[in-house]
Amino acid sequence: MSEYRGTETTTTGAAPASATETAGQAPVAAGPPFAACVLCQEPTEYPESHKGITLCPVCEWREAERTACSG
Repeated sequence: MSEYRGTETTTTGAAPASATETAGQAPVAAGPPFAACVLCQEPTEYPESHKGITLCPVCEWREAERTACSG
């Protein structure tokens, strides 16, 4: 059994879908205009018409960690 250390590469023969994927960023989904995160200004999973605080998945995760009960 080999240990995975994140350095292995696989070749599927398919080219990257966009230039943003090659830069290490997540691909942006096509669809309605998405709201910007109120903390980091990255696109969120919510449309611009969404009411309330909109957070990107990363900031949402960090906020959940920060507010979680510690004990």
